[in-house]
Amino acid sequence: MSSNPVITARNLDLTFETNDGPVHALKDVTLDINKGDFVSFIGPSGCGKTTFLRCIAGLETPTAGDISVNGMTPDEARRARAYGYVFQAAGLYPWRTIGGNIRLPLEIMGFDKAEQAERVGRVLELVDLTGFDRKFPWQLSGGMQQRASIARALAFDADILLMDEPFGALDEIVRDHLNEQLLQLWARTEKTIGFVTHSIPEAVYLSTKIVVMSPRPGRISDVIDSPLPRERPLDIRDTPEFIEIAHRVRDGLRAGHLDE
Repeated sequence: MSSNPVITARNLDLTFETNDGPVHALKDVTLDINKGDFVSFIGPSGCGKTTFLRCIAGLETPTAGDISVNGMTPDEARRARAYGYVFQAAGLYPWRTIGGNIRLPLEIMGFDKAEQAERVGRVLELVDLTGFDRKFPWQLSGGMQQRASIARALAFDADILLMDEPFGALDEIVRDHLNEQLLQLWARTEKTIGFVTHSIPEAVYLSTKIVVMSPRPGRISDVIDSPLPRERPLDIRDTPEFIEIAHRVRDGLRAGHLDE
């Protein structure tokens, strides 16, 4: 991984105006995400994790500070399709097959049918869903639907993948399996990944960098560069190194609450 930032945020603030008064979602967030990083954002509910991810994606507009994605504004990066985005729910259209769901953004972008077919086949293989292109979402398990959602985000081959708690609604066994698959996918594609989670073990297992956020207004209370190797079997979670990082994350979350 290089030290070449592809996402930079400087002194980012975001305040939502509501009928009940202003809501301060983010405050003074400064962060660099380098090419090839796997960065997890963790913090209590309402701390601004998803809001920050949406700022990167150009789906929310900060009220102060600067943010750039691949040297562009987030809005320019969105129009340039510089990233894929995976939401908490798979969001697959039930009337389209899995292949049809993955093709949809490619159709909108004007790829010809041969290119669409090649890309659909390639990303289905990446997420271990080869042969499921003619199935409908309701014929797949929740974990398989989420993998199809990831495939759709990968289909136009953006260098950045933004993931908003994609496995949060899944049971622990399925979640562990998808965590393993996501690491394998990251190793094969070398994409830069921003990943929102509430799970300390998930954040530590997946990430090269863990960003710990405080309660609202969301601030970065700690940034932890992981010393774990890139290849991580699940049983690495039993090692002293893993447990030490998990303790630091937990301490950062606790400190953030105490600073309120």
